[in-house]
Amino acid sequence: MKWLFFSYSLPAEPSKARVYIWRQVKKLGAVNYQSSWVLPYSNEHIAELKKLVGDIESYKGESLLIEGKALDKGQEEQIARAFRESRDEEYRELIEKCDDFFKELAYEIERQNFIFAEVEENEEELEKLKLWLKKIEKRVVEGATLRKTALEKIKECEKRFEEFAKMVYLHSQGKGKGEADTIKGKSTTRKKSIGAA
Repeated sequence: MKWLFFSYSLPAEPSKARVYIWRQVKKLGAVNYQSSWVLPYSNEHIAELKKLVGDIESYKGESLLIEGKALDKGQEEQIARAFRESRDEEYRELIEKCDDFFKELAYEIERQNFIFAEVEENEEELEKLKLWLKKIEKRVVEGATLRKTALEKIKECEKRFEEFAKMVYLHSQGKGKGEADTIKGKSTTRKKSIGAA
């Protein structure tokens, strides 16, 4: 596989320059390996890294951008493993946030807080989770073991949100009690099954 190897140095001050460049490199999904940032070779990655080269120069820093291949199969596998572990770390964090989303909905149902403001608030949270997933998916490389679980969790978030929104609607129409109890029962059952996954 062809890779891009990127390294840079910046003056100690201003510190915001170091933080900015680090954030941009991480957003691309690069992993740090043997003192270099590494990314799979692509025209998109080259374009983004060239922008960073310009930014680094504007901060009076220096950088090095090289394309190449690992000549040792063991090193190739170590780089690939670093990418898988990095993506799984991101998926793991997303999965935890999905679990928090389930708990939040369950809490609102438990206290029967069936108001539209809660629908809006949880819809915004769901959109954040979906946007986060898209960002991870852009950075993903083959072999991330938690990808399937993360995708399933997002789908479950969507289902539970729709159920919650339906409950709020029914309560606003003055006919929600029976339906809400039914959905609440389903939600509890699903929570147990998802938690066991």
